[in-house]
This record gives sequence, C-alpha cells and structure tokens, in this order.
Amino acid sequence: MSQPPTSHATNQAFGEHQPPPKWRIIGPGLVVAATGVGAADMVATLVAGSNFGYGLLWAVIVGIILKIVLVEGAGRFSLATGRTIFEGWASLGRWATWYFGIYIIVWGFSYGAAAMASTAMPLHALFPGVDLKVFAVLTGLVGLALVWFNRYAVFEKITAVLVGIMFVVIVGLAIIAVPNVPEMLKGLIPMIPRGPDGSLEIAKTLALAGGVGGTITLAAYGYWLREKGWSTPRFMRVMRIDNTMAYVMTGIFVISMLIVGAEVVATAGVKLGNGDKGLLDLVPVLQAKYGEWVGPAFLWGFFAAAFSSVLGVWNGVALMFADFWANARGKGSDSPEAKLDGPYARFYMLWLTFPPMILILTGQDPVGLVLIYAVLGALFMPFLALTLLPLMNLPRFGVPKEWRNGWFGNLALAITAVLFVWLGAQQLVDAVSKFLAQLA
Repeated sequence: MSQPPTSHATNQAFGEHQPPPKWRIIGPGLVVAATGVGAADMVATLVAGSNFGYGLLWAVIVGIILKIVLVEGAGRFSLATGRTIFEGWASLGRWATWYFGIYIIVWGFSYGAAAMASTAMPLHALFPGVDLKVFAVLTGLVGLALVWFNRYAVFEKITAVLVGIMFVVIVGLAIIAVPNVPEMLKGLIPMIPRGPDGSLEIAKTLALAGGVGGTITLAAYGYWLREKGWSTPRFMRVMRIDNTMAYVMTGIFVISMLIVGAEVVATAGVKLGNGDKGLLDLVPVLQAKYGEWVGPAFLWGFFAAAFSSVLGVWNGVALMFADFWANARGKGSDSPEAKLDGPYARFYMLWLTFPPMILILTGQDPVGLVLIYAVLGALFMPFLALTLLPLMNLPRFGVPKEWRNGWFGNLALAITAVLFVWLGAQQLVDAVSKFLAQLA
C-alpha cells in the first residue's frame, strides 16, 4: 500500500527539492535550554562559585557538552525516523512504556506544585503585600492560559522574551561583578576541589556537571521540532546548530551565575539557603554591593527563569503525555488526539495546574508521593541516556545508517549515561534516607 501524502517518506522526498532551512536564534533549542535551567540550577551554580571559586568552571562546560549530545540524539532520532521519542521507547518493550507512564503522572503532580511555588517567590519578594500562595496560584493559571490558548509560535516568542530578561539580568550581574579572568582560565583545567575537611568533592563536582539543565524537558525537544515544522532529515543541520547555540547561551548564563557566586557571594561571606530560597538570600547582598535597584532587577531575572520553566513544562511535557496516551489507546502519534490542542495534552495541563494547588493551599507535604517522585526522577536521566544508545545504533529501531551514532557520539553518550546513572544512584540514596528520617 502506498503511503499517504502527509507521510514522513513523502515529506522527505519533497524536501530534497527545497532550499536548506536557515537557522534563527529563536527556535526549539532555545525553548528546551530555557526550560531546563530553573531556580534550583541557579542556586547550585551560585553555591559552587561561592564555595570553590572558578575551580568547577570546567565541570559546567562538560555538563553543557553532555546536554548538547543528549538533546541532539533525541532530536536526530525524531528527524531521521519521523517517529517520536516515546515511539522509540515503546519499541524497546513494555517496561519502558510502563516506567514512562507512571513517571509522567507522578512527576507532573509534584513538579506542578514546586514550579508554581518557585515562580511565586520572586513576585512575593517584589510585592510582599500579596500572599505567596496567591502568586503561586496566579502563575499556574497564567501559565495554563498562555499554553492553552496559544499555538507553538506564540509560546516560542514568549519564551524568547523571558530568556532575554534572564540573560540580560544575569550576564549583566556577572559583568558588573568584574570576573577574575586569570582565575577563570585556571578553572578550565579539570580538577576536583577539596572540602573543609580536606576530602575531594567528587559528588558535588559531578552533580554540577550533570544536574544543571537536566530534566524531562530534554526529551521534549523532538516534540518541539515537530511543532516548529522541522520533521524530516532536511532539517538535521539546522537542528544541530539550533541545539548547540541554545546550549552555548545556557553555558554563558550558567557561567555568569558561577561568576556572581565567586565574586559576590564569596566576597560577602554569606551562606545561601537551600533550594530556591537561596536566591532570595542573594538579594540583600546585591543591594548592599551595587545599590537598591539591583535587587528588584535580579528578582525579575529569577522570575523569568522560573516562569520559562513553567511554560516549557506545561507545553512540552503535555505533548509527551498526549503522545504516550494516544499510543496507549492505539491511536498513534499522528492522531489529532496527540496534538497540543487535543484532549490528552489539555488533560495533562490541567493535571499540572489544579491538583498541585491543593498542596500549595494546604501546605501539605505528601511524604510517600515525594519519595516516589524522587525515585522515578532519579531514574529518568539515566533512562534517557541509556535508551538512546540502542535507539541510535541498532538497525531494527529505524534510524538510517547515515544518521546512526559514530564512535564519538557513542563515547559521549556512554559517558553521559555513566554520569547520570551515578547521579541517579546518589539521588536514590538521598531520597530513601530523607524518607526514613521523616518516618523516625
């Protein structure tokens, strides 16, 4: 039977007679990079800079390179095969489908609450007269509306504006902090710093390399490529440029946070709090050093970083859920139900928004759910890295020979997989330890 006119094969053949697509700075890569870097990553980098100066600069750069490899692999699979990454996982066996299905439901409930609360923090600091919970609920509702009523092109432009705000604010802070260039150059030499007790800080080094910008939204890249209209191998070159340049910008952003940590936080001798609240601790330090206006500017940058993650998840992960559920019901990834304006994606947007508000409004912390979320979350990045190895190498998964991994791609992906397996194991141990401590 011949393929329908809208098939991947037909689009590919038609695309061969079209001029090669041109790259623009605003694209799916910018969206996935912006979504992956949130408030927690900003805190981790600030703390690393304040504790170790520029000693872990090399680890930040290695981490960015690993993310480029991981996201490029997911994008290349989608363009080369015309299938979504979930279809690739499903072809590995039912275990992958079951794992992803359970993970995306539990993760969405927990992440929704955390994302809304994180985005509300800088707004509450800017406007203390308004309750934090009110801002949390409002950011969830606004994020839902912006994704629900707008197509991808509008969502992409909104994300670009948020990226512009966070980039100008954070890079601007790094510039006025006057980085120590000789020390930065020394930081490019790989080394493991020592802690106060003289022991090597291996765990913190690897966590910084692997943790910054690493979330489920890395796997959403292929879905955003489709939404952009990049769906055949004709877009392979522009996809690679898009992905690489987006993470170069991410690298500049993260390095800027490291500079602020090394030049501002360390000099002030303050200790930042844990989690997203650590960014609020930075505000009085910035105001004392540079003036009152810098504090609000930083808070707006904090808000832009947090809210870009909200929009990215409400859009990209909703697409991933719609694809999962459409395939589970036998309708396939190309069915109308699997699209962003279909019922499955919109159900997940509601799932991300309203059930988590119960946690915000009641202030409850469901210990058991948090444990499941932590365990499944620790396994996702190793899952992504390890599954890309067979998908991008074995003929039976449908990737044409010319687009399969070469030796460098396999080496980089293997290193990425080992790093995330190690980090996942550490997160599992931490999650179980905290759970047992709360039960005691």
